[in-house]
Amino acid sequence: MNDSRNSDESIVPSTSPNKAETESASEAGEERGSAKRNTTEPALPRTQKRKRKSLGLHGVREAARKDSKLVFNNLFHHLSAELLLESFESLKKTAAVGVDEVTWQDYEHNVGDNIANLHDRLHRGAYRANPSKRIWIPKPDGRQRPIGIASLEDKIVQQAMVWVLQSIYEQDFLGFSYGFRQGRSQHQALDALNVAICDRRVNWILDADIAGFFDAIDHQWLIKFLEHRIGDQRILRVIRKWLTAGVSEEGQWTKSTVGTPQGAVISPLLANVYLHYVFDLWIQWWRTQNCAGDVVVIRYADDFVIGFEHQNEAKRCLAELHERFAKFGLELHGDKTRLIEFGKHAKRRRAQRGEGAPETFDFLGFTHVCAHTLAHGRFVVHRYSIAKRVRATLAKIKESLRRRLHRPLGETGRWLRRVVTGWLNYHAVPFNTDRIDRFVNEVGRLWLMALRRRSQRGRSRWTWERFGRLAAKYLPRPTIKHPYPHQRFHDRLKAGAV
Repeated sequence: MNDSRNSDESIVPSTSPNKAETESASEAGEERGSAKRNTTEPALPRTQKRKRKSLGLHGVREAARKDSKLVFNNLFHHLSAELLLESFESLKKTAAVGVDEVTWQDYEHNVGDNIANLHDRLHRGAYRANPSKRIWIPKPDGRQRPIGIASLEDKIVQQAMVWVLQSIYEQDFLGFSYGFRQGRSQHQALDALNVAICDRRVNWILDADIAGFFDAIDHQWLIKFLEHRIGDQRILRVIRKWLTAGVSEEGQWTKSTVGTPQGAVISPLLANVYLHYVFDLWIQWWRTQNCAGDVVVIRYADDFVIGFEHQNEAKRCLAELHERFAKFGLELHGDKTRLIEFGKHAKRRRAQRGEGAPETFDFLGFTHVCAHTLAHGRFVVHRYSIAKRVRATLAKIKESLRRRLHRPLGETGRWLRRVVTGWLNYHAVPFNTDRIDRFVNEVGRLWLMALRRRSQRGRSRWTWERFGRLAAKYLPRPTIKHPYPHQRFHDRLKAGAV
């Protein structure tokens, strides 16, 4: 799930995404011990620009893969002018500007000199990070999420830094971590979870949510975790600059002592590093030491689900997880963290106790429901688009249509087609047919209402028959676009990608 929540199973233990790879004990990752250090890496041959990043960091990747305890002392030279230029070219050209008010197009006018100047400041130690520009975006539950917009040069350096650090940490991250990783996506995480619930002995689901995770990351712990692999103080110094640059909101600067801004290019990688040591290594160690039954884990960024065979082990894990997170400044959300009975035997067991249908849980945009096939009664997990998020999306489309009320029909139709196609590309999964049908139909109804408001004669002119021809031209048909989870998961398993 790179990248995303970003995939599941009938899992063979040796290839399971929940199988430990090399680390055994998590606590060893918390205190810095003696470590090997790498020597200066030889210069690699120059090649075409689009391949330079890959070839230049090949040695770092191989060294990290071969030795999980190697500390890299000489990484800063990889932040070359060529890599910075490639980073600039990879940025979104229409992204919002930060406190510097510099757009991608502004920087491009003299990009050669700008990159050379940035590279010089970086390597002289004169580079200064700007505070993040804070904006607020609404969440589906009515609350608002703070987003930090970095200035353009900070984005350039952060993207280049991400490429350098990924060369190391992609060799370390465990198989059940899917968020914001190369070659991984939200649907792969969803596949892994689906297969695990269906094919493993999963009877209980711990659906967990970390309260305000990005705002709660402890800077000192984060640097300690980075020091397990990064010995180059120049790299760490630049990361500290980003962490402590502060936040600017309506012209007022606020100091940052904890957290990393959501929206910053570097934040997802730093978040993965933090949870790798706080959660991933710990849960990997904990389940091998404390569990007699099956335990499966799927994490996408700060959202994770743990499946248990035994209820007592699930309760113990939840209690110890509270303690574990508190040690590192994190807290499980009280209202959004639940332990529920779920799996192939949940309906029967609950019926025997005189209880209702199994509870459902939400993960990566879908409500997961216990179900059985009509033909053979085989247990399956149905995934439906979360209803409140669908309503929130439709409300945004309605508002946008109101603003576009007098725009040309073709322009609005093409815009709607892009919006609906993008939504279907994510949500059109097996068993979600009813939700995607209703979504497309509701978008059509909202468009027709907007058209009828355009003039006093709109209602009589825009009949359902006439609108039907317009909708058929622009609105995509709601068809299932994703294969069944088992099919895609096992295809990846055969390809060695899991």
